[in-house]
Amino acid sequence: MMILRSAPPSPFGRKIKIAAAILGIDLKVEPADTNDPSDTVRRQNPLGKIPVLVLEDGTALFDSRVILEYLDHVAGAGRIIPRAPAARFAALRMQAIGDGIMDAGILRVYEGRWRAPELHVAKWVEHQAGKMTRALDLLEAEPPGLDATPHVGQIAVACALGYLDLRFGGEWRKDYPRLVAWLDAFAARVPSFETTRVAA
Repeated sequence: MMILRSAPPSPFGRKIKIAAAILGIDLKVEPADTNDPSDTVRRQNPLGKIPVLVLEDGTALFDSRVILEYLDHVAGAGRIIPRAPAARFAALRMQAIGDGIMDAGILRVYEGRWRAPELHVAKWVEHQAGKMTRALDLLEAEPPGLDATPHVGQIAVACALGYLDLRFGGEWRKDYPRLVAWLDAFAARVPSFETTRVAA
């Protein structure tokens, strides 16, 4: 069985868990601590980042976009990454938006976690927050839609919004009613969204 190295709060790891559930692929999930120099995740991925998917032959795949491509391939291809060029690149573009929100959110969290308050760089935090706001504005103007089998872009956006709920107290919700409604519909359609949720 393939092994997913991740940590429960990771939105990128959540993407993999949700996609695997949608595709009917069983994964063994093993925790990884990217802050622990002795954790084998640093040998599996020299970048020391999660998630990592360890295949049955020991090959390690990373990052989440590569893992999702592999899972889609295993499942028969074209299920969560459309084959038709227009649909494919629309889904990949949406995934980039979702991933970008998560990246910026994580950088904001790390600024608070790794630097003493007196060393926080307000301009850096504002720069990351601006990325998140512009991406949310784009998604509110044009909500992602919801395919019968959600694609990688829809999965990524759902995980990004879930991460904002987890780490930023759901502040985004008051300004983005169409996205709130979309996320509610996604959660109702995709049971693994709830089963992978981590309490704040």
